[in-house]
Amino acid sequence: MGILYVVPTPVGNLEDMTFRAVKVLKEADLVLAEDTRTSGVLLKHYGISNHLMSHHKFNEHGTSAAVVQRLLGGETVALISDAGTPGISDPGFFLVREAVRAGVEVQCLPGPTAFVPALVASGLPCDRFVFEGFLPQKKGRQTRLEALASETRTMVFYESPFRLCKLIGQLADVFGGERAACVCREISKLHEESVRGTLAELAAHFAAVPPRGEIVVVVAGADEKESKTKTQ
Repeated sequence: MGILYVVPTPVGNLEDMTFRAVKVLKEADLVLAEDTRTSGVLLKHYGISNHLMSHHKFNEHGTSAAVVQRLLGGETVALISDAGTPGISDPGFFLVREAVRAGVEVQCLPGPTAFVPALVASGLPCDRFVFEGFLPQKKGRQTRLEALASETRTMVFYESPFRLCKLIGQLADVFGGERAACVCREISKLHEESVRGTLAELAAHFAAVPPRGEIVVVVAGADEKESKTKTQ
């Protein structure tokens, strides 16, 4: 029986690849990529010429069964996404689940993911946190924000630059404009930046300076007194 390797890839600087990740990709019988064009640049950089197959959120339900059969037949498969760790706000969960159900060994390599460096660099408590990823865009969004208003742990969100101002405004409305937060963008890239302040201050900043690039928003949790007030 083969092994399914979940392989994190750089969120920015190509040098963030680990030696083991390069070795696994070179030796795999098949590499599943979210976008073969994007991943092709990475593989070429490291001299990897293995067979690439497209595997993304629009086709994963159709391709996973065939991939599992190849794994059961003894092939080694490496799963990568455009950047970061597959399965974290990226395709990957469905295939991993199907492989586990079929009794296939799954190994996830440690490596890059955007929210960990953003959380640590934020200056906010990172001993206890919740990862929310992308919030619902329409149905359930307000309900989710209201449920998080009393959360005492640090919260981590993903957002696009085009919707960042909307998110910060909503967070300020629900959590209060004085809640501390940090917006990290372009992690591990040339223009990496962390902007810290209250939600009100961040709203004013990004209204004046339109954000660009990949973005992680880290927000302080409610203090215990605030949490009890919001849950009463």
